[in-house]
Amino acid sequence: MAAPLRGAGEVREERDGDGDGDRDPDPAAGRALRLFTWEEIGQRSGRGPPPQERWLVIERKVYDISHFCRRHPGGARLIGSHAGQDATDAFVAFHVDKVLVSKYLKSLQIGELAPDQPSIEPTKNKMLVTDFRELRATVEKMGLLKPNQLFFFLHLAHILLLDTAAWLILFYFGTSLMPFIVSLAVLTISQVQASWLQHDLGHLSVFRNTKWNHLLHKFVMCHLIGASAKWWTLLHSRHHAKPNCFQKDPDIDMHPFLFTLGKKFSVELGIKKKKYMPYNHQHKYFFITLPPLLFPTYFHCHTFYIAYTKRYWADLAWMLTFYVRFFFTYGSLLEIKSLLAYYFIFRMLQSSWFVWVSQMNHIPMDIYYDNNLDWMSTQLRATCNVEQSLFNDWFTGHLNFQIEHHLFPTMPRHNYWKVAPLVKSLCAKHGIEYQCKPLLTAFADIVRSLKNSGELWLDAYLHK
Repeated sequence: MAAPLRGAGEVREERDGDGDGDRDPDPAAGRALRLFTWEEIGQRSGRGPPPQERWLVIERKVYDISHFCRRHPGGARLIGSHAGQDATDAFVAFHVDKVLVSKYLKSLQIGELAPDQPSIEPTKNKMLVTDFRELRATVEKMGLLKPNQLFFFLHLAHILLLDTAAWLILFYFGTSLMPFIVSLAVLTISQVQASWLQHDLGHLSVFRNTKWNHLLHKFVMCHLIGASAKWWTLLHSRHHAKPNCFQKDPDIDMHPFLFTLGKKFSVELGIKKKKYMPYNHQHKYFFITLPPLLFPTYFHCHTFYIAYTKRYWADLAWMLTFYVRFFFTYGSLLEIKSLLAYYFIFRMLQSSWFVWVSQMNHIPMDIYYDNNLDWMSTQLRATCNVEQSLFNDWFTGHLNFQIEHHLFPTMPRHNYWKVAPLVKSLCAKHGIEYQCKPLLTAFADIVRSLKNSGELWLDAYLHK
């Protein structure tokens, strides 16, 4: 632990807010709270020699999460990604019921920033942080964080209708080639749209009540799709906390074993003479690796592995209902070879759709280590948008508004277009690039980015 500032033994005693001097009944009340500097907090990032303490700051209060991180509902690596840093904006962005969560934080508080310490870290843009927090307050006043449940009900209804229609096509029209293909297409659409809906539920943006979000999330993710809801939350929350930050964002774990990502990383990898794959051809083998195979191979195995090892028994039970339902209903119509072909083809189609949409906003953007920038700068460097249209909104599950989604992850997707002009205005004020592209251009940029990274790697590998 760091020594207290202002001389040995100086502490502050926490009292209640009614002015009577009585101590609060919570665990933190009456406890000696020490004063810290940003330098001291930065040294508690969980890295280096033991004891590897982990501290973070929320609204000037210092919390020791060294042991709590293993019990954190979002996973140790999520909360640990902010160790040694200010986590105020991330805390506000992720937590719907802040009053409830704040009660749990009290037992973790060990002190606060010294009076002479700025509220915002030196690595962050003070004016941008202030303006973004004002924007956040405006968003809340406008009611943009409140969901339109009719929107999500109709979305779920169209998913269930498509899911049913896929089976009925084979049932009424037989299993010849044309009904087989049409049924595959309909089921793929249903599965992808269910993926977008589970994404909404996982972000707690469908219901105001957190429990209802979690319950329906299990139904959609586990029963309709066949994957673990908690597994998804474990990975996706880390992505949002530190997008495109190496060793913190699991979405870029494919670097460097399958692809080399980002200009800086590609040059570094080349200089180190590392070659796990022929990266100068990665823009070619991308088409036959990540898009068609992510779901049927890696995700398919990883979701069961995590659910089993972490004992997500409820998720596993829900997931089994998908496979029982699928193989019972379709197995009654298709022979075993056709059934397995049907399953793997729709998984490959679903995977391809998902990968192109999810990667178009991130792979072409800046990818590097965590530089501990402010919340808005972190998200804008790692995300871009795709032009709005009714088709693009539906096709991407409103992830064409990736910037707004990352800035306000609990915002219902039907409100992204409303906040977009405010975000653009703030970007213009601070000289931050707000990228928005046509859909096909965004797809092409994935390939262009991979080609560019591969060429940078090759040049460094051969000549540096």
